[in-house]
Amino acid sequence: MDSTPSPSSSSPFDMVSSALGRYVPRGGTAPAGNGDGPAGHAMRRRPADDPVAGRQDQILGVVNLDKDLKVIRRNLDAPVFEGLDAVPGSPFVGLLPPGDVPTVTRRLRQVLDTGEAHVARIQRLRRGDGSELVVSLSILPAAAPQEGLTVSLIAMATRLHLYAAETAIGTSLDIGETAQSLAESLLAWGDVAAVDLDFTVWTGEGVTGQAQGRIRLRRAALVPDRAWPPGYVTPGDDLPGDASRLLTQAVRRDDAPQAIVIPDRKAVERVLGDPRVMRALVPGDRSAGVACIPLVLDGTPPVVLGVVEVWRRADRPFRDSELFDLQELVARTAHHVDLARQHQREHKQVLALQRRLLPRTGGDTIEIASVYQPATPDSAGVGGDWVNSFPLPDGRTALVVGDVVGHGLGAAAAMGQLSMEARALLSAGLAPDEVLERLDETVTLLDDAESGLAAGYSALGSTCCIALYDPVRHSVALASAGHLPPILVSPDGRASTLGVRPHPGLGAEFALREPFDVHMFDVPPGSLLALYTDGLVEDPSVSIDEGIGALADAVSTVHPWDGLQQAARHVVAALAPPHQRDDVSLLLARMIGYRKGDTATWRLPARDDAPARARAHVFAQLGRWSTRDDTRDNVMLLTSELVTNAVRFATGPLTVRLIRIGHGLLVEVGDTGNGRPRLSRGGPFDDGGRGLHVVHKLTTRWGVRWTDAGKVVWAEVVR
Repeated sequence: MDSTPSPSSSSPFDMVSSALGRYVPRGGTAPAGNGDGPAGHAMRRRPADDPVAGRQDQILGVVNLDKDLKVIRRNLDAPVFEGLDAVPGSPFVGLLPPGDVPTVTRRLRQVLDTGEAHVARIQRLRRGDGSELVVSLSILPAAAPQEGLTVSLIAMATRLHLYAAETAIGTSLDIGETAQSLAESLLAWGDVAAVDLDFTVWTGEGVTGQAQGRIRLRRAALVPDRAWPPGYVTPGDDLPGDASRLLTQAVRRDDAPQAIVIPDRKAVERVLGDPRVMRALVPGDRSAGVACIPLVLDGTPPVVLGVVEVWRRADRPFRDSELFDLQELVARTAHHVDLARQHQREHKQVLALQRRLLPRTGGDTIEIASVYQPATPDSAGVGGDWVNSFPLPDGRTALVVGDVVGHGLGAAAAMGQLSMEARALLSAGLAPDEVLERLDETVTLLDDAESGLAAGYSALGSTCCIALYDPVRHSVALASAGHLPPILVSPDGRASTLGVRPHPGLGAEFALREPFDVHMFDVPPGSLLALYTDGLVEDPSVSIDEGIGALADAVSTVHPWDGLQQAARHVVAALAPPHQRDDVSLLLARMIGYRKGDTATWRLPARDDAPARARAHVFAQLGRWSTRDDTRDNVMLLTSELVTNAVRFATGPLTVRLIRIGHGLLVEVGDTGNGRPRLSRGGPFDDGGRGLHVVHKLTTRWGVRWTDAGKVVWAEVVR
């Protein structure tokens, strides 16, 4: 078609074609197949021998669509639009990447229905060979509705493309997504783009100390997405050693990172040599020339993070201006790759800390399963969630869950400190409310709101819930500091949230501080307790109560014969959002407890005959358990010493309990005294403290735990 319409023409298509005529130089005609206008006229272009024909100044094209969004006419004769298969009668959406079809179709229909133009949408178009072209797309309505639409295409200028590419590349902290964005941006200069990163960059490790010239490359991104020849390296694969060495040596000429161009297929074969290296690096028979640009982090000396490869066909050699633009884009985005590497390293460090704190196993009286799922990789980093479970020396089991506000290493450090302190205090025999009181003081000293939030986290406002399971009484003592209520599933499958008095959390202002309460709940054998963090139940589309209810429903479906770890994974998979912005933690505990025949308890008055009565009860019980004679003698002596000590220093009734645990026996003596027994280095003539030395010699471990009525001294011996 002739690029200059008749003066009477007023359609948008003809107006844009008129504009095209002002930019296309005279002096040549396009091949007949490139013009689809009436009268068979062809659009004029520079002859092949024109010395400036390669400048490709023309960046404007136009496509006319009917009401069914099919191509009627087109004017895409500029070299930049080569390969766009806008054949008359074909659907326009065939030029779009599949993911963009719904959005662009909706825009086209909207312009048809309203008659209002849609201007300057940045859009990618697919060429027939799979490469892509970035354009500014405008949709113009026809003068008469029945005439359809006119779509004008402006190939993006280099400066604008560089800006758009850098903006897109810096939107993610995931190293794979960052590399993929870089590769997609590079397609504007070639047919195939690949990003190969140093393995230490891919894993987030440090790169400044690497040995020069000894980089192990892994393919991080490759575009376009299509079937590749056998042996070609695709994302996630390591490049062969020879290929890595060749690429790194090529871009490190004279010990300085430099871009290189291998212009044609013969030169590629000569440089790569080995057929195996050719199969790994050359994307296909049509790819002839390649530009290799080092991804360099500025420094002294500069550090090569990887190599970028842009491949072209033989009929499209690289010009100096294009190589300059390629190097500028890669240089501008190198720091984004390094930021993603640093995020990856921090993510791995925090995740390792989180994994370290996860419960290992349960025991004879309780079964434990836990799931920790970090936030999506491009979020601010792993958060401050933690779950922990550990046996206490007196036979009970501690279950702890907590959450530090924020993400990153600061939140993880605060989380680790609180978790370890809670474990130490619980192992020392403190009650859950006393542990929370001390954690509250720690949080106040650990951080202040201004400095913590500036670092992306705050220990102030952290939450924590502590549950102590007593396998003898089949009960749980629970205390919470602002945490979401646990869920208890009874043996018959009924699920309910445990009523816990609300609390403002740890580190609250003095005027808002309240005492921590301890709540007691019966948990018959077969009960299931679920502790969790808010990332599992929070959803912007529903209330928090609905989220907790959904968790209760999911946990209630766990059957007694189900594997607990697999059940925990299923619960998280069913409830966790697909693109979670917060960590998810779940701790499931199935209560087993001691059998009735494995425990024996006696209450004795605090009189002088109490040791003798205690020995008689214990002797009879050990006989029923068929305990060995040497073990029985040790337990008898141990019981006598503990009861004697209680009668001497305490008032009120005594409680003696004998528990058969695994390969040992646990002896407990409770009294109403508040003095703490201490093992001291007494002199040869000191009478005080000799009993505790006897206890220390006979046991594998012993200790004290505090109760509301007084204390319990416990000791463990091997059967």
